[in-house]
Amino acid sequence: MPPFDLEPQNLATTLAAVAQTPMLALLFWMMHGLRRHLHDRPEEAAPPPDAGALSRTRDELAAFKLEVARTYVPLSLIRDVDQRLSRQLLRIEEKLDAVARAATAAQALQAAQPMRGWHSEDRS
Repeated sequence: MPPFDLEPQNLATTLAAVAQTPMLALLFWMMHGLRRHLHDRPEEAAPPPDAGALSRTRDELAAFKLEVARTYVPLSLIRDVDQRLSRQLLRIEEKLDAVARAATAAQALQAAQPMRGWHSEDRS
């Protein structure tokens, strides 16, 4: 069978592989060059941060947050939220106190009742 007597499907596959081979070689060569360039490149040192600038920025941010809290939230709203939180915390405290009183009462009742049931002295 001569080499050019292939079926059309096999011929198309072969031609596609032949056409793609130079592109793959070029891609491999580019990747190799990129890796070599990255490996040979000297490490770039970052300049040391200015500690004064960092603390100034931090102070300015804190001042801005305080200004936002003062100007954008009305004092009446803060008072309202504080009252609602206080009421809710008082309700929770009352519930915890009621549970503690119920547990103490149940413990006292249990201690006052004589032991019922099987005792080791009754086995004789």
